[in-house]
Amino acid sequence: MKKTKKYIAGLVILFLGIYCFNSIAQNQKPATPPPASQAQTPFLTPEEKRELRKNLVVKEFNTDAKGKRKWMDHLTVWNENGFKVEEIEYAVYGQKERVTFEYDAVGKCVRENVYNDKNKLYRIRKYEYLENGRKKIQYNYNPDGKIYSTKVYEYSYK
Repeated sequence: MKKTKKYIAGLVILFLGIYCFNSIAQNQKPATPPPASQAQTPFLTPEEKRELRKNLVVKEFNTDAKGKRKWMDHLTVWNENGFKVEEIEYAVYGQKERVTFEYDAVGKCVRENVYNDKNKLYRIRKYEYLENGRKKIQYNYNPDGKIYSTKVYEYSYK
């Protein structure tokens, strides 16, 4: 009989705790949004994004677990118009790959030049676009201009 009373008392306390917790949670005011200077703006237009990237250089670094050793991982450079013009990926030993970007008059990337760790051109990528601005086909060329492969982009919705 004592065990049953303790069991019931425990259940009552548990349910009271849950009820009180839910009441407190429902009565709390919603968190105030951060100030405009700290607010994230996930819905920027491409033009607004490009404006933020004008003459921007981003360096990404890796460190070891103790934070004593630091090395460059990635470097990205945008030009005065906010277009990405160069991207370099590094390994511990130095440059792993470098890519330069070329754009047409409307701002679409039409060519990428890919360089190896010795800064020697080893791949050229050229793009065709659909009317809506999405990529249609990527052509991959060897440095001598011979086509290596193609990538076709297909878009569908669930």
